[in-house]
Amino acid sequence: MLLRVVSLLALLHLVFCQQIWDVWQLTWDRSRLFSRISMASPINFGNPGSIASADIVVNDGQLFQDIDGFGASLSDSSALLLNNLKVRPSKNSGNYWSIINYMFSINYDSDAAGLSYVRVPIGASDFSASGMSVLYSLDDTAGDTSFNNFNINRIPSYVFSVLKDIMSVNNRVKIHLVPWSPPGWMKDSGTMNGGNFLSQYTSSYPRYLLKAVQGFQNQGIPVYAISIQNEPQNSNPTYPTCKMTATIEGQIGAGLRSLLNSNGLSAVKVVGYEHNWDNAGSYPVQLMQSNGSAFAGAAFHCYGGSVSNQDAFHNAYPNKEVYFTECSGTFGSDWWSDIKWYMDNLWIGSIERFSRIGLMWNLVLDGNGNPKTPGTNSCGGPGCRALATVNSDGSFSYNQEFYSMAQASKAIIPKDPGGPFGQRIGVSVGGSLNWALRVSAFVTRRNPSTEYNKYAIVVLNWYDNASSSWNPTPVTATIEFRGQQATYTFPVGVTTLWWFAPASGFAADSKFNFNSTTTPFNSTTNPTS
Repeated sequence: MLLRVVSLLALLHLVFCQQIWDVWQLTWDRSRLFSRISMASPINFGNPGSIASADIVVNDGQLFQDIDGFGASLSDSSALLLNNLKVRPSKNSGNYWSIINYMFSINYDSDAAGLSYVRVPIGASDFSASGMSVLYSLDDTAGDTSFNNFNINRIPSYVFSVLKDIMSVNNRVKIHLVPWSPPGWMKDSGTMNGGNFLSQYTSSYPRYLLKAVQGFQNQGIPVYAISIQNEPQNSNPTYPTCKMTATIEGQIGAGLRSLLNSNGLSAVKVVGYEHNWDNAGSYPVQLMQSNGSAFAGAAFHCYGGSVSNQDAFHNAYPNKEVYFTECSGTFGSDWWSDIKWYMDNLWIGSIERFSRIGLMWNLVLDGNGNPKTPGTNSCGGPGCRALATVNSDGSFSYNQEFYSMAQASKAIIPKDPGGPFGQRIGVSVGGSLNWALRVSAFVTRRNPSTEYNKYAIVVLNWYDNASSSWNPTPVTATIEFRGQQATYTFPVGVTTLWWFAPASGFAADSKFNFNSTTTPFNSTTNPTS
């Protein structure tokens, strides 16, 4: 009898604790822009009943990859615009700190996105501002294979300054370095722009990359990861690029891995490929075949192929890490269509296909997608749009790239100072309107581990009837978790919500269990648009 009473009390305690108080929302009509919903009373989990038209089944017994965070690249141009906002007397430095805090604050209770991953070019890129030696590497002395003239301070000082300010707001931010080109003298073009890497420098180039890592470390900026080459299958004569074969990149990666290990930097990850989805089953697979022990994994961009191509790499090397490191918005696109695409393909789609991170290209640019490297044809046509726009008068605004990303980032930030980030867990959607929702799910463990875990879902409702009469339709869904059920009506838009529950508890009803090899549900095209 006593055992039955204890079990009943435990069950009541578990159900009582499973309450949803925290809801963040982004709606199609912009009436809510990454807005916290005020809750007069919680949404309770209770005994399961009939499922709604959509049924979200969360399976915390099915664990996938840890999530390192979301973010963007701090190009020279992004750093310059932010720094100008901070230091010029005519501008409002308060706006600078508003941007830094709103984007990067990781305080659990703050009104902020908690972005936690920043990619930084090593040397010039297509977004290196004019008024300086824009086509620069960190050693432009031809033939200097000893790198006696290597100088980390060729990177503009404002890049380091802005990074340090970001770190002051979020001391958990991860820094990922990547060159757009080796020094020009290492290529057959003789310049940073375009060309092919010369194999004679294969054994010396790893030391250049090592010195870049050490240079950032000496600036007080710890490096989390480094890639060998941005877009190694791209040669463009109008901005820093370099073609590099998988064989050469693999050899450089192996050399760099050895140097990092022997110089006390074994924790720094080496990442390969950094190019489009379409060749995910070839180039990065070849890297792993030849020099797999050197690489933590491979990184992907969105400009060719589809997110499903990530599967080709993951299936070939399931123990290697997947990174999604670049995509860019373009001016003139439709706001809500962009939100749907980003969620479907990047902040849900790429993550459900094993990516540990989700990044866009530039952190900030101006309203014309500038400043760019003079003469570049990169981001042609309407121009690239960054996470945020910073105007010449010091005003600023956030773009759809940021707002959609923020919804995913909020789901995985630590609950406790020093605590872990989120880990992807199993989720599926049933019911007659299962096609209307795209969902990802995460667990964020606690520090100390005895505290209740945070369980979060990110839900895109794209039931807008866009292809016919345009009729945005809210979807009422049941949420199943450990044999308990809650109900919530999701407006057309993106909703992030979470609840707390013990790290281990009553097993979910058997009808909700599914095999850990389950493939992601369809992430192709919104059937109503």
